[in-house]
Amino acid sequence: MAKTTQAPDADRARLSKKAVVDRGLALADEVGLEGLTIRRLAEELGVTPMALYWHFRNKEELLSGLADQVWGEIDTDVDPAQPWPRQLQGLLESLVAVLRAHPCASPLLLVSEKQRSDAALNATEVVMGVLRGAGFDPQHATEIARSALWTGLMLVMSEAGKEPGKSAEEVEEDLRRNRIRLATLPPARYPNLVECADALTACEDPALHYRLGIDLFIAGVVALAAEPEP
Repeated sequence: MAKTTQAPDADRARLSKKAVVDRGLALADEVGLEGLTIRRLAEELGVTPMALYWHFRNKEELLSGLADQVWGEIDTDVDPAQPWPRQLQGLLESLVAVLRAHPCASPLLLVSEKQRSDAALNATEVVMGVLRGAGFDPQHATEIARSALWTGLMLVMSEAGKEPGKSAEEVEEDLRRNRIRLATLPPARYPNLVECADALTACEDPALHYRLGIDLFIAGVVALAAEPEP
């Protein structure tokens, strides 16, 4: 009886909150958010589930901790010597890099988008500072900052060939079928889809996907800054 009651205390003593978050994020990257459970994470760490409840009372709190870790990995050290468009671009590039490094990060931030951890507040503060310094009023700065987050999320989630839960062979087969379907459409009615069938179903150049998406967003913000106020 004494051994049973002492085990959770021993687990808590040797298990830090950071260790739980680090392993939880790695596990979520591997099995997805749905596959991540307190029990499975405890098994991965070699402790009892009660040891994890000492740090996180439920899965929702655990996901918040993982989201905070993701936000904290974004590089928010902007160079004040750089023009503001380059500062904003660097922040967006860092966001995309972190999201790409963690397969679970995009759905994780979607789930916790309304939650504001310290790391999320810091990232938002930096982005708002760049935009306010560029001359945008609070309302426009807020909308642009929100659009920057959604741009990063959508770029990562829309990368061709990225389908969680499917093998590379399954993804390639899906792309092949879509390519054939587009290429065999009636050319008189869909001339552009037929001509661009390969490009529409290719995933050979992810760098172009991200570079073009980020460039389009930054160009739009720069154009908006140049517009005269009503």
